[in-house]
Amino acid sequence: MVGLWAGAAFAEDRMLLLDPDMGQVTLDGEGQAWIDPTGQTGIEAVATAADWRPTRTGKVYPLTTHSALWLRFTLGETNDSQRWWLEIPYPAVDRVTLYTDDGAGRWSERVAGDTLPVANWPVPHRHPVLPLALSPGTSKQFYLRVENSHSFGAPLDFTSERELLRQEQRTALFLGMYFGLAALSVALAVVAGVSLRDPAFGWYALAVTLIGLSHAAITGVAGLHLWPDWAWWNNVSALALPVAAIAVLLWFMSVLVSLPQRSRRLHRLTSALSLLCVLSATLILLVDPGWRVRLMVPSVLAAVLCAVAVVAWAASRGDRHAWWLLAGMVPVAAGASLPMARAVGLLPINFWTSNGLLLGMGAELPILLAVLAARVHDRRENIRRIHELERIDPATGLVNAQVFQVRLSRLIARSARLKHESMVLLVDVVNVEQIRRDFDRRAAEELPLRVASRLLAFAREIDTVARLADHRFGVLVEGPLTREEAAGTGAKVVARCLMPFDNKPVDWVPQVRVAQALLPATGDAQQVLEKLGAVLAMAPADSKRAVYTVGM
Repeated sequence: MVGLWAGAAFAEDRMLLLDPDMGQVTLDGEGQAWIDPTGQTGIEAVATAADWRPTRTGKVYPLTTHSALWLRFTLGETNDSQRWWLEIPYPAVDRVTLYTDDGAGRWSERVAGDTLPVANWPVPHRHPVLPLALSPGTSKQFYLRVENSHSFGAPLDFTSERELLRQEQRTALFLGMYFGLAALSVALAVVAGVSLRDPAFGWYALAVTLIGLSHAAITGVAGLHLWPDWAWWNNVSALALPVAAIAVLLWFMSVLVSLPQRSRRLHRLTSALSLLCVLSATLILLVDPGWRVRLMVPSVLAAVLCAVAVVAWAASRGDRHAWWLLAGMVPVAAGASLPMARAVGLLPINFWTSNGLLLGMGAELPILLAVLAARVHDRRENIRRIHELERIDPATGLVNAQVFQVRLSRLIARSARLKHESMVLLVDVVNVEQIRRDFDRRAAEELPLRVASRLLAFAREIDTVARLADHRFGVLVEGPLTREEAAGTGAKVVARCLMPFDNKPVDWVPQVRVAQALLPATGDAQQVLEKLGAVLAMAPADSKRAVYTVGM
């Protein structure tokens, strides 16, 4: 940026020399500013006003619906190889008017801002872009009138045509990546919600859609492409849509952490706050423009704090996915604080206050989708386990007696068809009461579980281990087996069970009795099990014999 004293209309004015090699120059402190408290002063009176103050980098000017900010600056260009444009990188500004003296005592004006249809701007764009009429070797003074319902802190950038195109290409890439990610997230959520019939995906799709529309309104993409002829909606959407989006997002968070099942009182409070945000978004459409920011900022802050509190509460109650949600909300909370601070006039407009929330949401959207996927996986796993309770023993994970009998019937038929020998074994744990007397109840309850693990370690992948009763197990050993292998199977089971356990007393070992039979056998599965059970039932309590072979 080059600042020179030049022959301007006022001695205190400084001239900005625009050089195509630089591409872009910012006004910073090279201009003059004056706030019209009535907002009624015309350009002729402003041109002779004496109460000008130097502009400053990052200055935020407090404005209301009844005041206007005037900026004065003088420009010159080194050559006419590039056209120059005035950029105000603030899509939500209500109205900006650029005045130029045509040299005959008349003022020409160019107007943009979201109180006008974007289609009627001199250059339809995401934010106001106004052409500058310059001639090499001469300077020209411009006046800019800014009207906004709240503070104004956007920089004034003077950009060459080549630099403007380059910036738009870079911005289009950045915004395209974000909106593409949002659209993909919505599409996946809709498909998953329909196929799984899970309302959480519907809330996610609605929340991401509203968040995407909010960002489109805030960045000016919506005004340029979605509603270029709807000036009123373009003006209010940047404030109303974020509040509606945060209301839906709050409800989605409640569903995601199963808040209705965990705490109905907290769920009702969250629902009430969500409805208040919807009411606030509706009021933003109806109230005076000066009240819109006053409604939007507290609503968004309250909803964000409530969402963080709900997720943190769920994390403290054992929700294993809530910590991931909290991690994803950190960049969103940090990103949301910047535009909120900008909206209330605490920060000027810059890259971070304009795009911080976009970056934060870009980081959170995949996390939310991943948590939803994990939630669906857990839900389906729980449903599968519930359905398998009819087939599985919940304490050991082994198949139960009903499934064991069906598999035994199939094994008998298969052994007969293939003409080879298989085996069936019944295993009783006979010293549970002794363990209860010598140790305690918990040790006695743990003993059958340890037997189950030993039987699983003994069995091959093609074999079957089942829990038939509290202290009885069944084992199906697939053939073909030799006579010697079959005869030694029961002894191997006993030996495996008698092995000591780590971190347990030597006396804490299961004593088992095994009844075994070769297959195929005469009779059906029920008869085979009855014969084996009868043998174990008739074994003397003080018998040292551990294996009984039953002929079929």
